Amino acid sequence: MPRPASDTKNRIQEVARELFTEKGVQRTSLQDIADRLGITKPALYYHFSSREDLVRSILTPLMDEGEELVTGYERRRGAARATPRELLEGWFDFHYRYRADLVLVVAELTTLADLGLIDTLLAWRERYTRLVFGARASLAKSTRAVIAFGGLQDCCLQFPDAPHDELRTAAVDGAMAALGL
Repeated sequence: MPRPASDTKNRIQEVARELFTEKGVQRTSLQDIADRLGITKPALYYHFSSREDLVRSILTPLMDEGEELVTGYERRRGAARATPRELLEGWFDFHYRYRADLVLVVAELTTLADLGLIDTLLAWRERYTRLVFGARASLAKSTRAVIAFGGLQDCCLQFPDAPHDELRTAAVDGAMAALGL
């Protein structure tokens, strides 16, 4: 019995993610992906029109959820406003959940910049900085925010085998210290 199209699409994305991580986006052809899957290149084109389309499809859940995360915190006001620790925990959890895709982001900055994704990721950091320090953060505070938020991302990549709760506590504590809080 043939697999549903969504299952085939998911398999293509899984194999592409593996190959992109192994070889890089630019060094992975659609033929490489088709060969690994045991399908024809036209069958792959049925689901994805280009390598860029495939990369974007892999990263869309990350981008959508990241936007929801930041927007959700921005909408909270008054007593419901998140504390800096809650913001950092949310940032950590998001990046931990998408750490496999973050490897792709870090390894392929040029490709992802061409797709406009790097600008989005950097904009999230700026918005998060405003959530922690307000609209007019000093250079010193903005610098600490870059270190804190970038450090949380890096911890998700640097320590992939560390237990989640232990890593989360250590990383968030370190980020709080970097923020001076």
